[in-house]
Amino acid sequence: MAGRSINTPERFGLDRVVTPIGIALLVTDAEGALRALDWDDYEHRMRELLRLHYGAVDLREQAAPAAMRAALSGYFNGDLAQLSSIPWRVAGTSFQRKVWAALAQIPAGTTLSYGAFAARLEMPKAVRAVGHANGSNPISVVVPCHRLIGADGSLVKYGGGLERKRWLLEHEGLTLTPPAEPPFRLPSHGSARS
Repeated sequence: MAGRSINTPERFGLDRVVTPIGIALLVTDAEGALRALDWDDYEHRMRELLRLHYGAVDLREQAAPAAMRAALSGYFNGDLAQLSSIPWRVAGTSFQRKVWAALAQIPAGTTLSYGAFAARLEMPKAVRAVGHANGSNPISVVVPCHRLIGADGSLVKYGGGLERKRWLLEHEGLTLTPPAEPPFRLPSHGSARS
């Protein structure tokens, strides 16, 4: 943000790409780097993350670079390595940027628990802070926050919804157990009224 007036909004392009799991919103800068990727049904969340990271933002309809669109299509068509060809840039705190850079190093088809990921960052006691930074990741899929799971193997949270997280992990070759059914409980007879 150096060189910009405090009152001048950051200008980014906004594009939409149809994927098998919904319409992806791509936010790119003037140099063609990805600044945000989220889902159209979570646009409010994306705009809030952009505001938190950049202050005032001016989003204008603009096609993302053709190479970026092709790489995303390639990923969704099964060429998982395509994500690494997408240039991206983030703001955020130095801690958040450290977490996001490390997320980008988790290979497709691999998951880590939040605890194991925090240990990999040499911050084993910072599990909650790592989880919070993961949840503030503005670049879904490309910075693969979906690859972090609970210590028990549960999917836990995902900013784009757990069904998308499940789809992404299965798309990357992981076999996941179906979600557990809630336990069946008989109604309490003592409080029922006829």
